[in-house]
Amino acid sequence: MEKSLATLDKGTTCSAWNYSGQRLATGSADGTLSIFDSRDPASSSSSFTCTSKSRVNEAQAGIVKVVWLPPEYGDAVACICTDGTVSLWEEVVEDTQPLQWKLCKSFKSNSSKVLDIQFGILVTSLKMVAAHSDGHVKVFELLDSLELKNWQLQAEFQNVIESVSTFGKASCLSASISWNPQRGESQESTFVLGFNSDIAQLNSSKVWEFDQAHQRWLPVAELALPGDKGDQVYAVAWAPNIGRSYEVIAVATHKGIAIWHLGLDPDLDGRLSVEKVALLSGHEGEVWQMEWDMSGMTLATTGNDGVVRLWQSNLNGVWHEQAVFEPTS
Repeated sequence: MEKSLATLDKGTTCSAWNYSGQRLATGSADGTLSIFDSRDPASSSSSFTCTSKSRVNEAQAGIVKVVWLPPEYGDAVACICTDGTVSLWEEVVEDTQPLQWKLCKSFKSNSSKVLDIQFGILVTSLKMVAAHSDGHVKVFELLDSLELKNWQLQAEFQNVIESVSTFGKASCLSASISWNPQRGESQESTFVLGFNSDIAQLNSSKVWEFDQAHQRWLPVAELALPGDKGDQVYAVAWAPNIGRSYEVIAVATHKGIAIWHLGLDPDLDGRLSVEKVALLSGHEGEVWQMEWDMSGMTLATTGNDGVVRLWQSNLNGVWHEQAVFEPTS
């Protein structure tokens, strides 16, 4: 039997669950950030109620994406707005006042808009990757784990395999970033990134890895067949890895959802092997968002058609559609 967990305000444009699934952050077209908390955190079917509302900017630009920071850094979210700005909000206690959400940092660029951001942990430091509308990628590092307002630009590059690539000014409609969810001191810091732009070299999904020896980010794989490298990428999702000898990454383009296997051992040039093992089709129109379950065995996708689809592979590695959830109204 279906049960409503939360009632969202009219004009809600995006939402995100926190790591534990006990809090929900939503953004709206009028620039309001809302936080919903479970009425009964001990119950898996508890309903949620709105406990906080904040206006994220004075320009009243709408929020297009909300992203929770890793739980090690407290309760904090980042908001991307239609004007291309990013703001970080943190839940704080001040004197005897109840918990409040306060703005702790804003990122603005005069030349481009931020299209996507994601957070990853490298050893003991927090990184934020931001993809911009001009095709540039910026990596910021948190300088003090206790102060979410202190960030430093660590690197800036473009999403191309060859650094000598030349092309005109890029115009990017969207971008998608997904960090490797694995953590650990022996784990290299890696993420995958794809663009939806008018520049073919930027579009294909590249896997970026941090080179500790030279303190720089390097492309170690390209998730595209030779004839598909110019395809615009709508969404990417890196699956959790529990004991596999390879990584699994999903990439959505107009041709469908490609499932890629990424090798773990680099060749002499430092590149990782890639293999396209499946192409999933079923959605009508663009796929906007993809999420893996915690085991990395089930992929949930949704997009233009408003349908949520669940995909799984059997023991023989053959992928199939497991379930379909149609919109009720």
